[in-house]
Amino acid sequence: MNKYRSHKCNELTAINIGEAVSIAGWINRKRDHGNLLFVDLRDHYGITQCVIDNSNLDILKLIENLRVESVIKITGRVIKREAETVNKDLNSGEIEIKIDAVEVLSEADELPMPVFGEANYPEDIRLKYRFLDARREGLHKNIELRSKVIAYIRDLMTKNGFLEMQTPILTASSPEGARDYLVPSRTHPGKFYALPQAPQQFKQLIMAAGFDRYFQIAPCFRDEDARADRSPGEFYQLDMEMSFVEQDDIFNAIEPVLQKVFKKFSPKKVPETPFPRITYADSMRMYGTDKPDLRNPIVLSNLTSIFSSPEVSFEAFKKLIKDGAEVIGIPCPKGSSQARKFFDSMNSWAIKEMNAPGLGYIIFEETNGTMVAKGPIAKFIPEKHLKEIFELSNLSYGDAIFFSCSQPKSAYELASASRDKIGLELNVIEKDIFRFCWIVDFPMYEFDEQAKKIDFSHNPFSMPQGGLKSLESMDPLDILGYQYDIVCNGIELSSGAIRNHVPEIMFKAFEIAGYSKEEVVEKFGGMINAFSYGVPPHGGIAPGIDRIIMLLADVKNIREVILFPMNQQAQDLMMNAPADVSEEILSELFLTKVETSLD
Repeated sequence: MNKYRSHKCNELTAINIGEAVSIAGWINRKRDHGNLLFVDLRDHYGITQCVIDNSNLDILKLIENLRVESVIKITGRVIKREAETVNKDLNSGEIEIKIDAVEVLSEADELPMPVFGEANYPEDIRLKYRFLDARREGLHKNIELRSKVIAYIRDLMTKNGFLEMQTPILTASSPEGARDYLVPSRTHPGKFYALPQAPQQFKQLIMAAGFDRYFQIAPCFRDEDARADRSPGEFYQLDMEMSFVEQDDIFNAIEPVLQKVFKKFSPKKVPETPFPRITYADSMRMYGTDKPDLRNPIVLSNLTSIFSSPEVSFEAFKKLIKDGAEVIGIPCPKGSSQARKFFDSMNSWAIKEMNAPGLGYIIFEETNGTMVAKGPIAKFIPEKHLKEIFELSNLSYGDAIFFSCSQPKSAYELASASRDKIGLELNVIEKDIFRFCWIVDFPMYEFDEQAKKIDFSHNPFSMPQGGLKSLESMDPLDILGYQYDIVCNGIELSSGAIRNHVPEIMFKAFEIAGYSKEEVVEKFGGMINAFSYGVPPHGGIAPGIDRIIMLLADVKNIREVILFPMNQQAQDLMMNAPADVSEEILSELFLTKVETSLD
């Protein structure tokens, strides 16, 4: 028998009444009832209530003097709880252990933060003492969920014929869209490895090596800023690649995996496959974003032509339209039921938080079968154009509509944010469901305003639609790629693509983005060389593990599903990283410290 415990803290039930048992764990909390002292003992599996009376003063005093979170072993006999004290929320809630002996295994110092309870606590303290934070029920369950989800994904992928492989962590720098973490080489002075932003080139080389289906739970490293749905430093993804495939083959392979995972680990509804497919252009037009939350029924409309009509006299918009602005309508369901304060607060939010000129609005009502339009700008718009706005925006009587007017990019950004805000505040977003969609047909290139050049808009290794012919004959900004994103409830889970596996097309694609043939060979020589010896058409995708768990755990911050995350400044407060290193180590790496300021 195990020397520390005969049972785990969730195992003892009414069938064990009368048995002599031993359990071990952390003191979760203590309750002194005068002549009785209750101790809730917690391990990974659950909690068991233990009790001792004042007939054994030595043990009573020992427990009284121990701080919570001390680790002890309790030996005693299982007894039935009084009916009024039964805890139906615990597996062990019908019984308690009458304590006969206690062995202190590890005493706890005064705690820097509480473990019992789920009260909010400053994040810097939680991250510095993450080992304590991870004892708390919420985070503990999230990490356990993460383990189970990854194990289930591995099983599904293996059953679907994918081979799990591991790719290098020390590799060469690659233009994946973020900054690399660099590792200096001791044996090659002045040269650096890079931690992989993704196993992009290696997964394609695996296809060149003749393997048909690959996957791994891959660590990825990017030196980028934190967001609520993005952890700085490192993250994990379900990386996969397949040979002899088109775009639909990738969708058909990954959709069932995602559907099964979300169905198994959440009580929320998951729609049947296939998931909806929305072109990038349509997504931007209807939702103002390429990450639409389809639980929100609000669909945007472009109303520029109406507001530019000579019959419309709202000059504030007309002046902006002449300078290239667009007017985007944001429906507000049942807006007529909202007080004036709601509309004023939306306008104030647009100005203060979105740095926008504001949000105009119209409220549509019906009186005796006649349309009545109310709001500050309604009087500037003739009835026939009001009807056009009403019909183009698919409004109903009782609805309102807000207007975003500025340069196209800014107008759609404000419209998208307004759509989200209205959906939340008016409670029109669907509950208890996951809405997936594919965003397809991304532009191959975009114009980088800062660098004043054409650059890749998505994955540089993607196959352009139309192949070499489109690269040679079309305006680069009109070329689409075989690129796709999978989005769930407004969160991008993954980007993917059918790969560019033909060297001639790859050279031309990079040439348009400003890379010479020599630069491409220097940066991607291993892959180009492999593609010169026969490689199948292939493609893949890499859903983010952290974001999947975040959705399943129903939390807003990705750090709530990562065991040891960095803070928003990319610091590990618990291990004190990044940290200074000695001059001796710097010398071995042929590095010199330069004093500088980030101000």
